Amino acid sequence: MLLHWLIALLIIASFALGVTMTDIPGITPTKLKYFSWHKWLGVTILGFACLRLLWRLSHAAPAYPAGMAAWQQKAASGLHQLLYLLMLAIPVSGYFYSLAAGVPVVYLGLVALPVLIDPAPELKMLLKTVHYALNMTLLGAVGLHVVAAMKHHFIDRDGIFKRILPLR
Repeated sequence: MLLHWLIALLIIASFALGVTMTDIPGITPTKLKYFSWHKWLGVTILGFACLRLLWRLSHAAPAYPAGMAAWQQKAASGLHQLLYLLMLAIPVSGYFYSLAAGVPVVYLGLVALPVLIDPAPELKMLLKTVHYALNMTLLGAVGLHVVAAMKHHFIDRDGIFKRILPLR
């Protein structure tokens, strides 16, 4: 539960920062600072997502309510798998985008992450597009996740939403 909400908050912050920094025209000290913070958030999200995935692989997810339709269970499982995939793929795509642009990632300004590819201007735009598309997919998936949670809470009243609330 803690990792769920921590990752959710970090994703919201990273997304908001990403939108803000890309709207700043030119190269400014503020924009460069925001890019660094965005990268740090991405690396942090990747680390927590890996921890969450390890947790999920070693701890079974709570069972769905008995009355939940089979198609809804499959849809929920598929959406959760997509969310896990995106939590991993988005930071990795951003990391490779940064490397392709010739900008190393230095986590918290202290730890230089390995440079796995040389600057590659021909890959830079592709990786930027991939990073953007994955983020837009995440936005849609999170929206669907929230709508489904609200449906279970307000319409089905089956207790699924309450399972993830920190103050139950």
